[in-house]
Parts: sequence; structure tokens; C-alpha cells
Amino acid sequence: MSDLSRFNGVFTALVTPFTQTGAIDWPAFDALVDRQIAAGIAGLVPVGTTGEAATLTERESLEVIERTARRADGRGVYVLAGTGSNATARTVEATRRATDAGANGVLVVTPYYNRPTQDGLIAHFTAVAEATSADVMLYSVPGRAAVSIAAETAAILAQSCPNIVAIKEAGGDAQRVTELRAACGPDFAIHCGDDGLALAFYALGAGGLTSVLSNYAPKECVDLYRAWAAGDIMRARAIHEWLAPLVKALFVESSPGPVKRALSLAGYMRDTVRLPLVGLSEPAARILAEAVERHRVSAPAL
Repeated sequence: MSDLSRFNGVFTALVTPFTQTGAIDWPAFDALVDRQIAAGIAGLVPVGTTGEAATLTERESLEVIERTARRADGRGVYVLAGTGSNATARTVEATRRATDAGANGVLVVTPYYNRPTQDGLIAHFTAVAEATSADVMLYSVPGRAAVSIAAETAAILAQSCPNIVAIKEAGGDAQRVTELRAACGPDFAIHCGDDGLALAFYALGAGGLTSVLSNYAPKECVDLYRAWAAGDIMRARAIHEWLAPLVKALFVESSPGPVKRALSLAGYMRDTVRLPLVGLSEPAARILAEAVERHRVSAPAL
């Protein structure tokens, strides 16, 4: 059996802080990474959807990955860089650059807009895997990319490409864990990609979570995972139920706008996003602020 323990626990899908003028706010980014590591986060995921990768230049993307790898070096944290795009050649090149920059593995989303068939997905992910010796985590997020990775497709890729070792499943269906385990076997890591389903995914056999919420509440996310891993189901459920309203509010409008607003309310960074995203509407901002305050004053006795 392969040792996939490096994927156990909570990975944070890092936001990319921006200054008021839209440049990357490096001091805020460094502080974000340090806070994650101090809270016990197991992995850092720079340049993903939550990091507004679609709006970063190639140079900026590489700088974010390099900065994350340097900041995490020697601190026991896995760096999983987002390198996916809707062009295979571009994804291959981004994967090579990311691993050269110090990433331990890459997170590769299904090509968006193109809507490839399952055979197309197999060809795409195979080409990426063959271009690197690093770990490859597949990323299925049909709500954003319009195509899902079938469990059988994941199994073919895992069998044919030794470095395709994991999948981030963000389709909003916990049953997918059972389907993936049946198709791929125990030597294939499964990450939950939806914060609200983390506990359900753990219960069904997922080993980890790639989280938006943990940007704001890393300790709480780690506590939930550790409670589950220790067999303390009552504690895990209590933490889940406490976090649930906040999780809902963090997706009141397109992510990462709400989580950036939560971080801004806590004084960690500005809530600046890049076009075509815009700041939260007044109703959404009110919902988010109320949820953050309720979360702050309603911590359960654990």
C-alpha cells in the first residue's frame, strides 16, 4: 500500500492578497502563510481558484509559488501548486515551472470551456503527468469547469500514471467518495473540495480537505479534522455545526470575495479582488459581517 499520508489533513487554498492598486500585497501574503503554518495546516495551495489564478500573470503566478515554497521550506508543510488551464501545452509548461520553483505537487483542474470528453481528460492529464515526476492531484469542479472526472477515468489515470495519486473532488456530492474508492482503491488520496462537506467526506473515507474557510479560520478547520481522526465524533460534529453558518456565508457571492472580506474584517488584508470580480454587494457584505460576528461570539465549549 502506498503511503499517501502527506495528503492527510487540511490544505488551504490560499487567497492572493492585493493592495488597493491591485498589486500583490507580499507582506500580507507572508503573514497569511505564517498564520496557516502556526495553526497546523498540513498543506498550502497557491495559485488555485481561490487565489484568483485566472487573473494573475505568468510571472505573478510563479512568484506566488516560489514565495510559498520559500516560506514553507523546512516547516513540515506540503506545497501543492495550481497549474491547470484549458490548454494542455500551457498546463504542462506551468507544471514544469511550478515544480522547478519548489512545489511538492501540482493541482490540475479539468480544462474549462473546452468541455473535453473523458478520453480527452485522460489524454490531457496523462500529458501533464508525463512532464513531471512530482505528485499530481486531479481537480474535478464541474460547477466552474462544466465537466466532471468520472470515477472510472480517475482509476485509469491512477493505474497508468504512477504520479497521479490524488483527486480534489468539488462537485458537492459526498457519494463521489464511495465511487472513487470503489474505482481507484485505497492507494489513491481523496480531498474534499467543499468546506461544508468536510465531515461527510472524512466519514466516507477522504483523507483531507482543500479549504477556502481555512484562510480565515485555520485552527477551527484543523481542530475538526483532528477530532475526526482521533475518533471524537461528538467534538467533530460540534465544530462542524458551529462552522456551518460561516461556511454558507463565505459563498454568498463568488469566491474568494467573501473570504477576503472576512479576512479584511479581521484586519489581515484588504478585500481587494481583480476584475472581473468586484467587491461584495451591500446585502452580501451585511450577510458576511453578521456571520463572522455570530461565529466570533458563539464558540462552543469544546
